[in-house]
Amino acid sequence: MNNNNNEEEKKKTNEFERYLPIANIGRIIKKNLPNEVKLSRDAKETFQECVSEFISFITSEASDRCNSEKRKTINGEDILYAMNNLGFEKYTPILKIYLDKFRESQKIVDGKENENNEENIFIKENNNKE
Repeated sequence: MNNNNNEEEKKKTNEFERYLPIANIGRIIKKNLPNEVKLSRDAKETFQECVSEFISFITSEASDRCNSEKRKTINGEDILYAMNNLGFEKYTPILKIYLDKFRESQKIVDGKENENNEENIFIKENNNKE
């Protein structure tokens, strides 16, 4: 009987490991509700389950696409494809804009990192000459 309790606890732990952190979900919800509205722990947990299930649903579809194309890495286009394929096409135009802006910002960040690396190499080379 003790073994069954351990197995149940293990299942619950594994179940919660695949959920997004409840504190993060609570913060997102709180930002989108009027200040006078309070959210119960039970409501946060329900949101947590739903959000995590939704992400798994989309990710599974994107993963299927990757597998069919013999790729191992899911990218942004795969997520957009999955959302369109699963009936969430209403959201893909704005997500495409966000993805493009994110990629553009990454190019800027990567460019700055490369500049910093080049400057550091230049400084190190000059220090070694002295």
